[in-house]
Amino acid sequence: MGGSHMGIARDDAATGADLKSTPLIPREVLFGNPDKAMARLSPDGKHLSYLAPVDGVLNVWVAPGDQPEKAEPVTQDKKRGIRMYSWSYTPGRLLYLQDSDGDENYHIYSVDVEKKETIDLTPIEGVKAQIEQVSHRSPSVILVGLNDRDPQLHDIYRIDILSGSKTLVEENPGFAGYLTDDDYHVRFAMKMTPEGGQSILKPDGKGGWEDFIEIGPKDVLTTYPMGFNKDGTVLYISDSRDRNTSAFEAIDLNTMKESLIAEDPRADLSDVMTHPTEMNPQAAAFTYDRKIWKVIDPAIKGDLEYLESVTDGDVEVVSRTLDDKQWMVAYVMDDGPIRYYRYDRGEKKAHFLFTNRDELEKQPLVKMNPVIVKSRDGLNLVNYLSLPKGSDSDGDGFPDQPLPMVLLVHGGPWARSEWGYDPEHQWLANRGYAVLDVNFRGSTGFGKDFANAGNMEWAGKMHDDLIDSVNWAVEKKIAIPEKIAISGGSYGGYATLVGLTFTPGVFACGIDIVGPSNLITLLESIPPYWAPMIEMFTTRVGDHRTEEGKKFLTERSPLSKVDQIEDPLLIGQGANDPRVKQAEADQIVNAMEEKKIPVTYVLYPDEGHGFARPENRISFFAVMEAFLAEYLGGRYEAIGEDFKGSSITVPEGKDGVPGLAAALAAHSNE
Repeated sequence: MGGSHMGIARDDAATGADLKSTPLIPREVLFGNPDKAMARLSPDGKHLSYLAPVDGVLNVWVAPGDQPEKAEPVTQDKKRGIRMYSWSYTPGRLLYLQDSDGDENYHIYSVDVEKKETIDLTPIEGVKAQIEQVSHRSPSVILVGLNDRDPQLHDIYRIDILSGSKTLVEENPGFAGYLTDDDYHVRFAMKMTPEGGQSILKPDGKGGWEDFIEIGPKDVLTTYPMGFNKDGTVLYISDSRDRNTSAFEAIDLNTMKESLIAEDPRADLSDVMTHPTEMNPQAAAFTYDRKIWKVIDPAIKGDLEYLESVTDGDVEVVSRTLDDKQWMVAYVMDDGPIRYYRYDRGEKKAHFLFTNRDELEKQPLVKMNPVIVKSRDGLNLVNYLSLPKGSDSDGDGFPDQPLPMVLLVHGGPWARSEWGYDPEHQWLANRGYAVLDVNFRGSTGFGKDFANAGNMEWAGKMHDDLIDSVNWAVEKKIAIPEKIAISGGSYGGYATLVGLTFTPGVFACGIDIVGPSNLITLLESIPPYWAPMIEMFTTRVGDHRTEEGKKFLTERSPLSKVDQIEDPLLIGQGANDPRVKQAEADQIVNAMEEKKIPVTYVLYPDEGHGFARPENRISFFAVMEAFLAEYLGGRYEAIGEDFKGSSITVPEGKDGVPGLAAALAAHSNE
């Protein structure tokens, strides 16, 4: 890696003296494996765990609860790395999920942390396993959903985590999902309605199901059941049915009386803290531009007040022991690593453990500032802006002079961008770019009206919000108009393609990561287990099953406007993506080839919907960095040895990015 950290500053970059003297943050520091991530306490408090690399691959490490320095790896993943794990309620037993090369057909594994032995609890090929319920009342058994009988439907099984034996609990007749309680009873089922709403059904006592709650299409993204109280007589629910933003409510299942627990007029319910055994809600979070906790149970008020005084950042209680005497707390900040503390409630003292990336503390990181942008029709867009170090000398939140800018578009699209540490923001700002991250209409978290304003507006008003955000940045002298890139993954990749095809000339270049190019083939090729939710897609994106719907979807597909592309395009794709198939990238690349429009296409044979292996992630961002430097004029770290260990292939356009062809040639000779 020695030669790869040479920084090259382009003469045409709109950077000040401070930026030019700011060291380049190595891509390895930003996008490589964390030092320690997802720290957790075991339910009995005897162990502390986290994810950390073993020979460059993320595995689960476990230490005695009071001696984190004695951690040892207890799993032996050699390839993809473990990214999802949790403790079971059987002492000394962990659970983790792993798929194969990004296909999302997850297996569930049980790990004996003392013997370091692993059992595959769901050893069935081509099946997606999902954990439905883990309960301290049945510590050696978990509820698991398996689509082994029908790839479209998950049946519910009880699985013994010690032996792997499984017992069928509920055969799924066509439901989108179930809600179970801590005694492993199936209490409710969810089914999509033809209009795109959802019916919550309850057992009728005769082996069938009857209506319990009807959720209309406008409320389906913001209204959903969340769990039960200790004895199962109260259902907690996120509910927007009689308001715009979703509130935290309780429904007494004996009287059907609903009671309000917490609400916020600007933001939907985003998180809830619940007692580990009593199951009573203790705090609720709402996130508009920053997450705010509202205390429900006075018993933890003093704890949260103390924790907020310990260090900078937003407090996240990520795990609690069953006796509730010990908490694992993470502090999230925008310009530093996540800091983990073990909090002793009896002492009222937080003990620092470690950060997730020590090297970040030495790097010139920048702030992420929330900014409100008005759309052309009056909606408030909660966006996030990061600026290069030294570009805002008076600290007013705007650069001293306009900069090249990268517009980031989140995926989902029924998701949102949030405040906090973001490696892409830090990387791009460090290279000399302003970074504007947009929460366009259709994003969740801002009430049902904002979410539903995106219905049938792919490549319509959702894209207008991106253009309005660009125009705002130009008017505020944040961005140089002719030096703005658009980049995103999944829906954000689609938005990139829309940007270059529907509004050619607005963006200097675009980066599409696992984005669909043809909305008809996208909807025709969804994973089979999404089929019970198809009405949510057809009522929000378009209906590929009707001629009228196909015409509309064709009009909103970038593939239909390929000849409009006049700006450079970089595409990244995983060959095993089950959501946005490789065909989505292949289609637009082939169409561009036919019209002799240049494109650079990067394909990973061992990835899915995004790039999980750090070697692949680093290699793609190395290509993207050189691409942006060529067309926006920012600083860049040479590709160097950043393809080492990566499966990167470039089926098309290796000469379209400076240094790419040479790096590929060197990589092939390794």
